[in-house]
Amino acid sequence: AFLLGLIPGVGAVYNGQYAKGLAHAVTFGLIIKVVDADNMFWFLIPVFILYMAFEAMHTAKRRAAGLPVDEFSGILGEGKQSAVPVGPIVLIALGVLFLLMNFDLVNFRYLLRWWPLGLIALGGYMLYGRMSGEGGDRGQ
Repeated sequence: AFLLGLIPGVGAVYNGQYAKGLAHAVTFGLIIKVVDADNMFWFLIPVFILYMAFEAMHTAKRRAAGLPVDEFSGILGEGKQSAVPVGPIVLIALGVLFLLMNFDLVNFRYLLRWWPLGLIALGGYMLYGRMSGEGGDRGQ
C-alpha cells in the first residue's frame, strides 16, 4: 500500500477508496499547477506524495486489523463528520479560482502572495473548534 501510495490516487484505489483516489489525483494536479505558476511552492510535491503513501499504508493497516474504514478516513482523522463541510467548500473555491484564472479575471501570482491568510483562517477555525468543545478533548 505504501509503494502504491507514491502514485497519485493509486494507494487509495488499492484500499477501495475510489473517491479519495480521485481527490488525490485532482489535488496532485492542482499542486502541479500551483508549482508551475510559482516555483516557490515546489516542496508541496514531495510532501503530498509522502502524505498519500503514509495515508494508504495507515488505511491498509486499519483494514487488515478489521477496523472500520470509510471513504474519506485517513491519517489525519478517523473519518468524523465535521459540522462544516470543509472539503467541498475548498473544492468549490478552488474551482471558482481556476475558472476565473482561465478567463484572465484573476491574477494567480498576486493571490499567491496572500496564501498565509489561509493558514491563519485554518488555525482560527481549529482554535474555535477546540475552544467550543467540537474539537474533541478540551485539553484534558
